[in-house]
Parts: sequence; C-alpha cells; structure tokens
Amino acid sequence: MRLIGTRKRRANALIEMAFVMIPLTYIAFGTVEFGYFFYIKHSVQGAAREGCRAAIVPSATATDVQTAVVGSLFAAGLIPTNSYASMTSKNYTLTISPVVTSTAPTPITVSVSNTWGTVGIRASGLIGAAKTVTGTSVMRKEG
Repeated sequence: MRLIGTRKRRANALIEMAFVMIPLTYIAFGTVEFGYFFYIKHSVQGAAREGCRAAIVPSATATDVQTAVVGSLFAAGLIPTNSYASMTSKNYTLTISPVVTSTAPTPITVSVSNTWGTVGIRASGLIGAAKTVTGTSVMRKEG
C-alpha cells in the first residue's frame, strides 16, 4: 500500500535541506577563518613578546631582537625559513622603540604586524584582507 503524497514530502525535505545547508556551510567556514585569525594573532603576539624579552637584557642589540622574533614566527610556521629576509618577504613589520642600545631602565616596545590578506586563509571572506594583525609587547629594560 502506497501513501499518497510521500513524493511531495521528499521533495519538500530536499528544498528545506538546501536552504539550511547554505547558512550552515557559511558558519562552518567562518569558524575556520576566525579560528585561524586567532592563531595568527596569538603567534604574532608571542613573537613580539619574545623580541621584547630579548631587548630588555642590558647587552641586547637590534639583531638579537630580530633573531628572537624570526625564531618565534618560524616555530609557529608563519615564515618558511629561519631568516630575517624570510620575515620581510612575507611582509611582516618589526618595530622597536626606543633604540635597543639604550642602557637606561626605560620601557621597550616591540611590535610585529602584517595584513590578514598576506597571512590568512579567507575561507568565507568575513575578515577583510586589509585587516592588520598586530602583536605588541612592552617590558622595562634591565639596568
């Protein structure tokens, strides 16, 4: 015995599934994109912190800070080789303020930044390519 209208109900379920799958797929890709954004943000912040830790030592140089930042970015997998040239080729910007050679016990600020369009995956395009991902750390220089 066949029920009348089962074919109609199956087609209705297919249409409903199509309407629901579009937003669910968008949410899934958005979740991946935001998760990766926070991974990048955390890694860049960690690189700035490592650079700042290298800068507060009394005998620190700008090269020491660059080496610490590059090592942290390389360990996170954000640059292909462990070199400053690799960091600049991926458009990362390193800012150290004030000059590291100062011996006075002053606050040292290290910032590492890049644009999201350069480092991020844009699965759903929710985060604009021009968004700047910045990590900043401030520590007092040892005297």
